[in-house]
Amino acid sequence: MQKRFPALSLSSYGMGWSANRRFAVVALVVAVLLTIAATVAWLSGSGNGHQDPGHAPPAPASSPSSSEAAPKPAADSGSVAKPPQIAEPVAYARAAAQMLWSYDTRDTSRNQQLVGMRAWMTKEVKYADWASVSGQVPDPVLWSRMVDQDQHATGTVTEGHYPGAFKQALSEDPSAITEAYIYVVTVNGKQQIVWKEGGGAEERAVTLAVQCRPDHDCSLAAIAPNVTQ
Repeated sequence: MQKRFPALSLSSYGMGWSANRRFAVVALVVAVLLTIAATVAWLSGSGNGHQDPGHAPPAPASSPSSSEAAPKPAADSGSVAKPPQIAEPVAYARAAAQMLWSYDTRDTSRNQQLVGMRAWMTKEVKYADWASVSGQVPDPVLWSRMVDQDQHATGTVTEGHYPGAFKQALSEDPSAITEAYIYVVTVNGKQQIVWKEGGGAEERAVTLAVQCRPDHDCSLAAIAPNVTQ
């Protein structure tokens, strides 16, 4: 039987936290953009579960603490992609999703992974939900087991779009976006995972909150707890 370890992915890690906590930043926008009914529909949307490739059972996983502090800046962030200079929300969300679905434990430590991901975040503390992003990274023990298996993955994006609820709310009150300039984008794609004894591909979907102020490059604000179409 093949032995594989859980992938770094937008799946079970951190999903045990309350939706309100993981969705804190997006809620600031939703409170302005959406009606009560739309908000309820938003939070009760489809989950972001997935099936592991192959037939091997995954090793037990434990979620990192949601209070994990943001890593200190460092010159070396391993193989984590650098944030692009993009001022269009959907394009930036696509790039961010590809970054989140890609990792390489062969040349990147867990701290380097966190540092690299932190570079994509908005510098506006009020809108940055770092816990929702850092929660995608397995705890140190699990990461070390992934290192033992040379586990690495490459993300591929197929499309990105504004969810229907967000577009409707924005059309009803276009000026509401001007407080935080945070856009909600759903991205779909695939993650190719490889480890010593095998590999496989998994479909991915994630909803991101992206901040794109006028005349500034975009940045990541949060990962939503549910995928919203």
